[in-house]
Amino acid sequence: MHVAIVFNHPYDGSFCNAMLAAVTRGLQQAGHSVDLIHLDREGFDPVMTAADLKAFRDCAAIDPQVLAYKERLARADHLIFIFPIWWELMPALTKGFIDKVIFPGVAYDHTDRVLSPMRPLWSNLKGVTVMTTMNTPGWLYSLLFGNAIKKALILGTFRKIGYRNLRWLSFDQVKRASNAKRERWLQQVESRFAAFAA
Repeated sequence: MHVAIVFNHPYDGSFCNAMLAAVTRGLQQAGHSVDLIHLDREGFDPVMTAADLKAFRDCAAIDPQVLAYKERLARADHLIFIFPIWWELMPALTKGFIDKVIFPGVAYDHTDRVLSPMRPLWSNLKGVTVMTTMNTPGWLYSLLFGNAIKKALILGTFRKIGYRNLRWLSFDQVKRASNAKRERWLQQVESRFAAFAA
């Protein structure tokens, strides 16, 4: 299986980076190939320009980096996002990736059907996993903020387009977690992806 990972965290010492390493090790142990899209290192521009918005209307992306991502993601059997939750939402680069790459003519097309007005274009893609870290307690994130990431990214983006097999794995109170607890999380993540099937 070929797995694409969209990663966003600027600090190499972050727990997100440790999770990325654990996910990658697990996938490689299982014999899966990995394509890492590291938004910070690849200098992704998250800003939607006037030209990009016209391209959105025309269903024809023009950003060369977006077009390159389109080809890379078209080969993926599974897509994994890894990023921190900042102020209850995703960082700017991840949001920009959603705006500019989950785009008509790239990730989906419009249809004439009232109940399903979009259809997915990445025909190989069997599922999407979103992995997040945050310092807010999970119960509080659910109670006060309604699991905003799940609503925005899982339900409001990929399910709305028509992609299926969607998962959200959240690690909360990371800053307060002991080193032993973080190590257990990383071992669980590595084991999960070592047994991964789309």
